Amino acid sequence: MILAFSGSAVDGEPYTDVVALAHRSPGWFNDAVTVWSAYGLALFAVLMTVGWWRSRRTGARAAMTALAVPVAVVAAFGVDAGLKALVRENRPCQSLRVSTLEACPAPGDWSFPSNHAAIAAAAAVALCFVSRRLGAVAALAAGAMAVSRVWIGVHYPHDVLAGVVLGGLVAFVSMTVLRRWPRGLARRLSATRLRPLLVS
Repeated sequence: MILAFSGSAVDGEPYTDVVALAHRSPGWFNDAVTVWSAYGLALFAVLMTVGWWRSRRTGARAAMTALAVPVAVVAAFGVDAGLKALVRENRPCQSLRVSTLEACPAPGDWSFPSNHAAIAAAAAVALCFVSRRLGAVAALAAGAMAVSRVWIGVHYPHDVLAGVVLGGLVAFVSMTVLRRWPRGLARRLSATRLRPLLVS
């Protein structure tokens, strides 16, 4: 187990600058950022569903690739959660005396790397294997998610950066492996009860 550490020595000053800027920003904007930070991951689920639905028109192999996207995202979350338990970095709102937009998570809810950033980045990278357009939309949303986590005060900048890199890397490796289906597998599965999942 790696000893718990405080990330304030890494980028505590940029973090406090962002939090201070948030407090000087309009209330409606902060409300929007807070809602996005809390519920924005639902957008990635919608994009994954759209990607799968459209891929069924292309063929069973494309649909299987689209169905691999949530698997890649879950894998990224698992790696992120494991690293978080090893590093055990305290949340910045616990280590620094700052007032944040979001209530500070309880002690033991570790900060590094950001789960939200990892999930969002993993979804964006994995969706690029399905559709460049959906991947581009997801990439923009992932960037907004990462920034929002610092803006509301629950993560240091290095937390979200690490989450983006980790999530994107795990998703890329996972999708590269998962889409290498054996020849004929898509055709065989299309002849089973799984057909509605693979072709329209």
